[in-house]
Amino acid sequence: MIIPKIYLIGTIILSGYSLTIAQKPISAKPLPDQVSKVWVADRGNGTYQNPILHADYSDPDAIRVGDAYYLVASSFNCVPGLPILHSKDLVNWTIIANVFTQQPPYQRFNSVQHGGGVWAPSIRYHNGMFYIYYPDPDEGIYMVKSKLTTGPWSIPLLIKKAKGWIDPCPLWDENGNAYLVNGLAGSRSGMKSTLIISKMSNDGTTLLDDGVMVYDGHAKNPTVEGPKIYKRNGFYYILAPAGGVGTGWQLALRSKNIYGPYEEKVVLEQGAAITNGPHQGAWVETQTGESWFLHFQDKDAYGRILHLQPVKWVSDWPLMGTDTDGNGIGEPVLTYRKPNVGKSYPITTPQESDEFNENKLGLQWQWDANPQGNFGFPAGSSYGFLRLYCVPVPDSLKNFWVVPNLLTQKFPAPNFTATTKFTFTPHTADEEAGLIVTGLDYAYISLKKTGTGLVVSVSKCIDAESGKPEQKTAEIPVNTTTVYFRVNIRNIDPNEKDFATYNTSSSSKYGNAACTFSYSTDNVNYQLVGNPFAAKKGKWIGAKVGIFAIRKGKTYENGYADFDWFRIGK
Repeated sequence: MIIPKIYLIGTIILSGYSLTIAQKPISAKPLPDQVSKVWVADRGNGTYQNPILHADYSDPDAIRVGDAYYLVASSFNCVPGLPILHSKDLVNWTIIANVFTQQPPYQRFNSVQHGGGVWAPSIRYHNGMFYIYYPDPDEGIYMVKSKLTTGPWSIPLLIKKAKGWIDPCPLWDENGNAYLVNGLAGSRSGMKSTLIISKMSNDGTTLLDDGVMVYDGHAKNPTVEGPKIYKRNGFYYILAPAGGVGTGWQLALRSKNIYGPYEEKVVLEQGAAITNGPHQGAWVETQTGESWFLHFQDKDAYGRILHLQPVKWVSDWPLMGTDTDGNGIGEPVLTYRKPNVGKSYPITTPQESDEFNENKLGLQWQWDANPQGNFGFPAGSSYGFLRLYCVPVPDSLKNFWVVPNLLTQKFPAPNFTATTKFTFTPHTADEEAGLIVTGLDYAYISLKKTGTGLVVSVSKCIDAESGKPEQKTAEIPVNTTTVYFRVNIRNIDPNEKDFATYNTSSSSKYGNAACTFSYSTDNVNYQLVGNPFAAKKGKWIGAKVGIFAIRKGKTYENGYADFDWFRIGK
């Protein structure tokens, strides 16, 4: 297969300096036949629909370098971590890299740390180098850098050891000074709704003081966090969300002095729109001078999905979306003309399906903890499959909440199916492999070896974090080691008549992902197994779908499952 290459060459103006950059080729994946079958934002007529990514790319930040746009998002405990997406027009995106394959501190993240890890990163380009700053709320603020967004990236450097310092963003000023702004997490530090600015060394590796409080949001903008700092027309701007993930709004602060005092204005809110809590993201200016804002919307089990809003500047304040009621505050749009970037580009979407024909996993896949050598191996060029070993779990294990070798990816759309084919080679009883939907609640369909033979079964767990045990809802004997498993997921309104048939513990007005599992021996005739299940978000992340192989007890050699493919479809 011939994969076209894109060379990124262009000029960007940062803090008064004109920089010309050239980047090595980036594979233009996915190819046309890999474009999502379930969610495409580009409408093909010069307009787009929101969300531009119906997937959990929460706390986004983005920049333009030349004619290319790069986006980063939170990845929490999931590894590989810190995904980097690439676009040429702010609407069509693909994953091009993950910053690290092992998350530090390594010993800590070798086990599952739900809700920990990478929170709200920022990405900037300065003096020929890409910088990403990210917080671990339990450790402090890290920095990584690279000459190429595709890496290799430097080993994460802890530049501020502090519990509860989150959401960092750097600014290199044209006067030669460098700064870092950040928020505070009350859950770790006992402080919140506060923004801090620290002076930073020009190489971005050291904070030079203990920070200055520049904004207190307790009175009018509670839970202010996620700040992004910019300079425009002589003003320092801090764009920050407030009000919480599900119901919040976007705040703009501005001052002629980086330490304030800052004027404040709400610049984006839900208003009469259907998009709840529109906030937290990145202001980007196109090469034609247009301004746009990328932000998330909390959609419960589907995670915090990504939207794109037009921005116009009114009296040196950004107005995001459209001001439909004339109150001077923007509201989010559902459809709009695409950004003017000087030319048109093909439709692309983040990677979803995987044929496992390459000697590496697709960039969409993540483990729940740092992967270990016994999790499995891709064997694409030799065999055309991914082998997952039945990794032993503790005998005392009640559920999958702390199992590290779950290989999953984000929900890509409100309605979709995930289907996988695998061949199971168990060595002893109590080994199993299958297809799983994970979150605070989870469910899976598996092929398991028992003392009497192979069975297909569906199990679920409600409130996994609290250690609640699994419940088996169905069990069917089979006499084949090669099976096709499928989960059908659809967004079901609580007002629909059949909503009551689902587990309603995750009911939310923001979106409900109803799941049904089935299996087949020929990929034609599928048999429903078990009861319906309502997916539930995880800890700060959306629900995920993926594959696994485990065993109970010890043995000389673990069995394994060879996954031939994993496909997302309608």
